[in-house]
Amino acid sequence: MKMRVLLIPAFIFALVAVPAMAMQGNDIKSDDKMDHGGQGMQMDHSGMGGTFKHHDMMEGMNADFQVMSLASMNMTSDKGETHHIMVNLSQADGGAPIKDAVGKIKVVGPDGKEQVSTLKNYNGILAGNFTFKEPGKYGVICLLKSGDKKPVFKFWYDHMQ
Repeated sequence: MKMRVLLIPAFIFALVAVPAMAMQGNDIKSDDKMDHGGQGMQMDHSGMGGTFKHHDMMEGMNADFQVMSLASMNMTSDKGETHHIMVNLSQADGGAPIKDAVGKIKVVGPDGKEQVSTLKNYNGILAGNFTFKEPGKYGVICLLKSGDKKPVFKFWYDHMQ
């Protein structure tokens, strides 16, 4: 039980601190745009720490996604999952954090197999773990609900081993 009590704060720290540290001093950015129905969609292939970033805006909601390998976060999964996907939401008009959202993510692998995870809410940051076994393009579909808004965000994650 003591180990679980220590692991939960460590996990929350990793969710917040690791992405923040990865963004510091990182000049590698890509302004590639993809059209999947969202506005202002951009990808940032950050070379530091194995983090993939994706930004989108829909229904007055900003969504900042990060895909990270658990290994780059010095974490492992007892279920064999290899990657962590998190989304940070804020209101588009003032940037106020959206902390009451719930959602699910579906990941479709290059082989067509699907993984679905209900996102856990860590003080406004929604996250779930997934397994990326082979290189290739993975489709990420995120269905969120906050109040009366139900946006669906979609993007591609190109996994290389």
